[in-house]
Amino acid sequence: PVSIVKTLVAILSPHHGQVYDPCCGSGGMFVQSEKFIEAHGGKLGDVSIYGQEANPTTWRLAAMNLAIRGIDFNLGREPGDTFTRNQHPDLRADFILANPPFNISDWWHGSLTGDTRWVYGDPPQGNANYAWLQHMLYHLKPTGRAGIVLANGSMSSSQNNEGVIRAAMVDADAVEVMVALPGQLFFNTQIPACLWFLVKRKTHRKGEVLFIDARKVATMISRVQSELTDEVIERIANVVAAWRGEPNAGEYVDIAGFCRSVKLAE
Repeated sequence: PVSIVKTLVAILSPHHGQVYDPCCGSGGMFVQSEKFIEAHGGKLGDVSIYGQEANPTTWRLAAMNLAIRGIDFNLGREPGDTFTRNQHPDLRADFILANPPFNISDWWHGSLTGDTRWVYGDPPQGNANYAWLQHMLYHLKPTGRAGIVLANGSMSSSQNNEGVIRAAMVDADAVEVMVALPGQLFFNTQIPACLWFLVKRKTHRKGEVLFIDARKVATMISRVQSELTDEVIERIANVVAAWRGEPNAGEYVDIAGFCRSVKLAE
């Protein structure tokens, strides 16, 4: 959904360097990034686009989508599975934006045992969520940031090592911001989702994680679908900017029922 992509882009503000989406579909994240850059007076040439997509038809669509907009891109030599046929093994990106398929169960292949990407623990073979999170962390520059849409279960699941990996990521201070999203945002699933924002190395607010509860701020656009308005997205992005201590973003304060900065010990 466009409002989720806009939220990711607003919080990450990917206006320079390398932008990567390891499950890019037809390129929607890149197109929103382009719109963001233009809206903020930047130049498209300041960003280089890297993507990967397993479905051959979608892969070609993404290439076309980017080509007609005059955006430089590298989607790898061919469509391929990101886990077993990583097209950008040496890439370390400034920004990663992704909406991987939720809870995929048939992702595992024997060649992935002991993979260097599993820094925080081996992801369970029956669910790719923690493989995606670790793949993206691995592909970040030391100063890079990632924003990822996942099913809500990823925040609390503890089966098959998931809780252990999550604890290790939190202890390593790799989790920056968590956003709980409202229901009914997706066309094709009622699974509630959340946004993970990951960093390689925090430069501010070390040992703290910002939690934002956006579950009650959606607007219904039909009987079965909701969205986040641009005003709500701006409010969320402003809270994150203030929390990060960005210039002219104002002072961060916890807002009961909406946002809270939490120390790792808690």
